[in-house]
Amino acid sequence: MKFIPEIREDVLQKSMARARERNIVLPTFAQQKDPTLVPDSIKSRLRDVGLWDLDPANLFRITWKNEPVAHGGGYGEGNWIEFPPALTGVDATIVGIVGKWFPTGAHKVGAAYGCLVPRLITGAFDPATQKAVWPSTGNFCRGGAYDCALLACPAVAILPEGMSRERFEWLERIGTDEVIATHGTESNVKEIYDKCWELRHERGDSIVIFNQFEEFGNAIWHYHMTGSIIQEIFEKHYAEGRQLSGFVSATGSAGTIAAGDFLRTKHPEIRVVATEALQCPTLLRMGFGDHRIEGIGDKHVPWIHNVRNTNFIAAVDDEQTMQLMRLFNEDEGRECLRREGVDDETLEKLSLLGISCICNLVAAIKTARYYDMDGRDVIFIPLTDSMELYTSRMREMQDQHGPYTTHLADQHFGRYVMGTTPDHVRELGYKDQRALHNFKYFTWAEQQGRNSDELRELWDPDFWREAFSQEVVDEWDRLIDAFNSGGGST
Repeated sequence: MKFIPEIREDVLQKSMARARERNIVLPTFAQQKDPTLVPDSIKSRLRDVGLWDLDPANLFRITWKNEPVAHGGGYGEGNWIEFPPALTGVDATIVGIVGKWFPTGAHKVGAAYGCLVPRLITGAFDPATQKAVWPSTGNFCRGGAYDCALLACPAVAILPEGMSRERFEWLERIGTDEVIATHGTESNVKEIYDKCWELRHERGDSIVIFNQFEEFGNAIWHYHMTGSIIQEIFEKHYAEGRQLSGFVSATGSAGTIAAGDFLRTKHPEIRVVATEALQCPTLLRMGFGDHRIEGIGDKHVPWIHNVRNTNFIAAVDDEQTMQLMRLFNEDEGRECLRREGVDDETLEKLSLLGISCICNLVAAIKTARYYDMDGRDVIFIPLTDSMELYTSRMREMQDQHGPYTTHLADQHFGRYVMGTTPDHVRELGYKDQRALHNFKYFTWAEQQGRNSDELRELWDPDFWREAFSQEVVDEWDRLIDAFNSGGGST
């Protein structure tokens, strides 16, 4: 099975002993999907552990189903926000699944787990002699560094120097071995790749690079975990008399959007929508540029993006996103929304939307308007992180534009909420999907060492059926159980 690394018994035995010494137990993917399977001893241990604590027990909080509390929480059926028409201006129901209640405050900690653990349990990564390198434009390297901290693995975080200060400060605070800042901001992904090649040449086998843009563990984790939680919430709370019509996600590394592959197995007519910044319209028109929507890297098509499953592109102006950030979080903005009929419960939850989450919400509104969706239609979006990670961006907007006034709030509600139209969008036919797939060549074959035969293989639907098959995660879970039996105890 190509998605299971070859087992190196010598390294594996050392790693199991290392885990035993540190009382580290790995959750299975089945337990992350369904925490009722988590042993009672772990649940009891978590009662004394904070959500962000550097305690190995928090590996069992890598799930969408955490109780929404900062300390000692258990599990539930997940956390989500239903955005009312008073806020969206459309009749379709838009639902966001909340990522704040993952350790680190963002769901990328799960994707990182999906990349690291398959190598750890097969001996393909040796924490005694190698460092795990996490290249990212933000939350993925945070998630990887956090997972490494819990697993006693040395980590190197690589991210653009222009990302929010909160990210850098937190990485240093948890004791990340190295934090490397590359040139640029959100859209400078190639500079991150260049740094990875530099490290490969300098350090050789002493590092293992977990590049989220090409790591299939990223997409596989989201297919099974993010896809399944959306399906569960829809079935329990929204299915009666309605249909799951859309899944909207910023592409970023193309991990989260893989949930759309899962959802299509349940809802064949679903529209899977990829979101990007208008200032860097790579999928929209093969464009490039800089932008301020943190968390959605661009200027290329990720290797793990199954473009064949993407139906629609929605580009969002970063100015719209940044001004809505103020509307949703400043007092005058919330008073405006209250006057427009948004209920207090929703207003209190708007801080659960980070910058890219606001972008996803705008793209969902565009999607609903483009396809003339009505009250029978339900669209899901991921709320990957919260405003807790962007307080410096709020201060920057306040310093740059001054106090947020009633007049500005009314203008922004009219222009950026009710005035949202399906502009800067692209509906993808077969030839469009094939063209975007072929566009991968210029990054991955010419720059990153892939070849044309591998690219052709990615176009084959059978490749993705194997990648996302239950047999892959079942085998990972078997290996996790074996690792735990030799390297840890509950």
